[in-house]
This record gives sequence, C-alpha cells and structure tokens, in this order.
Amino acid sequence: MTATSSFFERHRTALLAGGALVLLVAPFVAYPIFLMKLMCFALLAASLNLMIGYVGLLSFGHAMFFGSAGYATAHAVKVWGFDPLLGVLFGAAVAAAIGATTGVLAIRRAGIAFSMITLACAQLVYFIALRSPFTGGEDGIQNVPRGKLLGLLSLQDNLTLYYVVMVAVVAAFWLIWRVVHSPFGQVLTAIRDNEPRAISLGYRVNRYKLLAFTLSAALAGLAGGMKSIVFQIATLTDVSWVTSGEALLMGIVGGLQTMLGPVVGAMVVVTMANQLSAFAEAVMIVQGTVFVLVVMLFRRGIVGEINAFLARRAQPRAGGPPASAAAPTGAVHE
Repeated sequence: MTATSSFFERHRTALLAGGALVLLVAPFVAYPIFLMKLMCFALLAASLNLMIGYVGLLSFGHAMFFGSAGYATAHAVKVWGFDPLLGVLFGAAVAAAIGATTGVLAIRRAGIAFSMITLACAQLVYFIALRSPFTGGEDGIQNVPRGKLLGLLSLQDNLTLYYVVMVAVVAAFWLIWRVVHSPFGQVLTAIRDNEPRAISLGYRVNRYKLLAFTLSAALAGLAGGMKSIVFQIATLTDVSWVTSGEALLMGIVGGLQTMLGPVVGAMVVVTMANQLSAFAEAVMIVQGTVFVLVVMLFRRGIVGEINAFLARRAQPRAGGPPASAAAPTGAVHE
C-alpha cells in the first residue's frame, strides 16, 4: 500500500461524508443546470480515463459514444415516448453497441494506430448524425421532454432533476471504482504495464480490451443521454471531435490513473468555458494555455501532483523508501 492510498484509507469515511455533503448542498449554492453539465462531463472524462489510465489505450473518439447516446435518448423520449430512465438506458445501450463494433476494429492495434481508428470511426458517426433525417441535421433534436421518472417523479424541476442525475453519476463512479479494484481491473492494469507478459500468462488480452472499451463507451453514453435530458436538446457539438478533445483535456488536467482526476479536470474546463462563453475565441486560447502549463508543470495532473505531495510528506515519517520508489510510473492511485 502506498503512502497516498494509506492516507485515503485512513480518511475515507470523512472524505466520503464531505463529498456527499457538497453534492447535497451544491444546487442551493450554484446553478443546478451548470452542476448537471459538470457531472455529465466528469463522467465522460472518467469513462475516457478508464481507457487511458487503466488500460493504456488513447481514444480520440469518445464523443461518438457521448453524442450518439444523446441522439438516441432524445429520439426515443421525444418520438417514441420512452420514459426518461428507459430513454437514457437505451442511449447507453446504443453507445455500448457502437463501442463494441468500434472496439472489434480498434483493439487489434495499439498506440497511434488505435487512436486514429477511433478518430476515423468518430468522424464517420459525426457525418451520419449530420446527414441522417432523424437527427435534425445542424439543428439537432430540440424540445426533448423531460417527462416523469418511472411515470411518478416529474423532472421538470431543475432541483429534482439534479438529484436524479447526481445519483446516476455517483453510481457510475462507484461502478468504475469497483471495476478498477476488481481482478478484472488488475488484469487491465497488467495489460497496460506489460501486454506481452499478460499474454504469456495466458490472458486473452483482446477480450479484456474489448470488454473495457465497451464498458467505457456505455458510461460515456450514459453521460450523453443524461445531458440530452438536462438541456432538452441533442446537437452535433456533442458528437464532434472537439468534445473528445475536451474530455481528454479534462483527464490530463485533473490527473490520469486517479478517480478524482476527471472530476477536478471537468470542474476546471467546464468552469472556464462557462465563464468565457461570451468570448468564443478566448475559450480555446485559455484552454490551450492551461493544457501547456499542466503538461509542463503538473505532468501528473492536479490530483496526481497532490497524491505525489502527500506521498513525499508521508515517506520520511514512515521510514520507507523515497517517494520516487514508493510511487513508480504507472502506479494506480485512488
């Protein structure tokens, strides 16, 4: 157990209680719509982090899952009259199906070849969304009804919808945590660190990669489906390569191979975009500047650097090896 993980183990109850309190009180302090957008993008970044941080596969096309699920949910709820919950689950299932299809093509390659295949598939999905009649083209699917959850709970009120989205996002993060800390997750980490060795031990590496890729796509789809309900619209922006880039930026800024990194990264990126919304060009300039600064000064990301700082402080008192030995490159942090 590393010094950082022991810190979280010692303070787990207090940290979870504090996080729960913040989530419960947040809509009374900040605008609920903004908070729901933040949570959806945090889940998107976390789904991408599952692939990059724990499997070692860099995807440039996660927006195709996020956006396609948004379109599927919006169409199912508005045209077919689906319950909002069923519509979001349908969107996640569509994203998972696209992920499984894309994964079959992509997982047999590694490195930049894998990334380019995901980008090519994402561009294909983008042009399908642009040209298909049911997507509304450049106008998207507008006026998506929020409806009633299970026919009982009205989602028209932003506060009610916030707590529903909060429960769904917390459950999704718990699922990611369970996957990462399960035997399945340990195999994924082994594949990331040394794929030939994992193959020599008898693991069917491509099968594990495909399962992880499909799960990541489904989680991204869950985020996209909820976003279409929150904003009552599905647009081309959600399926564009820019959204994939923002999700990657969130993971890098917050810290890959950490559970809280995507959340912190989403807070930084979404807040910047919100505050600079009146200056369209300035958003890209500021995001680019932040990206360069993080890569140069905080290579582990914000949460990663905090983890390293806690490890350095704990090591001398514990009488253990130096922090560099305690937290080698590629170590998985909570």
